[in-house]
Amino acid sequence: MNEPDKRPEALKSVRADRISTGDASKQSEEEDVLVVEETAVTIDIGGSETYTVLCTPTDLRAMAAGFLFTEGLLERVSDIKALRKCKDDPHMLRVQLAGDVPRDRDAGRNLLIVSSCGVCGSENLKERLDALPRVGDTLRVRAEVLRSVNGALRKRQKLFEACGGTHAAAVFDRDGTILSCVEDVGRHNALDKAVGKCLLAGIETAGRGVALSGRLSLEMVAKCARVGIEVVTAVSAPTSLAIDVGRSCNITLCAFVRETRATVFTHPSRVIVEDDSAA
Repeated sequence: MNEPDKRPEALKSVRADRISTGDASKQSEEEDVLVVEETAVTIDIGGSETYTVLCTPTDLRAMAAGFLFTEGLLERVSDIKALRKCKDDPHMLRVQLAGDVPRDRDAGRNLLIVSSCGVCGSENLKERLDALPRVGDTLRVRAEVLRSVNGALRKRQKLFEACGGTHAAAVFDRDGTILSCVEDVGRHNALDKAVGKCLLAGIETAGRGVALSGRLSLEMVAKCARVGIEVVTAVSAPTSLAIDVGRSCNITLCAFVRETRATVFTHPSRVIVEDDSAA
């Protein structure tokens, strides 16, 4: 479960020309290059709602489950009665809800969500952000855990090593143990898949941490808030709205995580920095 999906369909070989941008005398050379697959996958909820996501075609059940929860479309795993691939179309996932699950928000939408998509163009943004939950305050992590988790995430990015075209996300516990880790062409998809893997395996996401290979944006932090994630680490920068949401939702945001440093933007009390000089 902890290893990234390495199935052949995740990568595709294409022909390309390697050229020199500094020496005009060098001839171009044709070569085979690995690129990450990107395809349209549709999540069908009871035949009345569909969401088409552009993503890497791996861990699709996990992505569907994670998407439904990180987008606030469902509230608990028991809301899902069945989640399976369509027999006639491997890129269609059919979700059957249990009982009479309320569907009074955004019902009937038929949306295309691209690999870089978040809440861009969403109406009533302030209303949606105000509705985000505050997470608990149960998680404490040592500062060195930020470094170790970031390193573990990087080592698991096998697709990125092969093609340079993917993002990664990992869910971890207070000791820095990776509970799930996934790569995808989209940052949001990677997070959905990592969360979805936990949900399908019966692993609680509330009170956990998430490590991201990219920047901390508003929609990524909002997804974490909806599933109870308390600490988010990233190798890149946060946006101003991400910081606002982290602050209001009680999430600790750690950006620019490197070998010897990290910058904590919100709720730093969760990160334990031991002062050896006081010993």
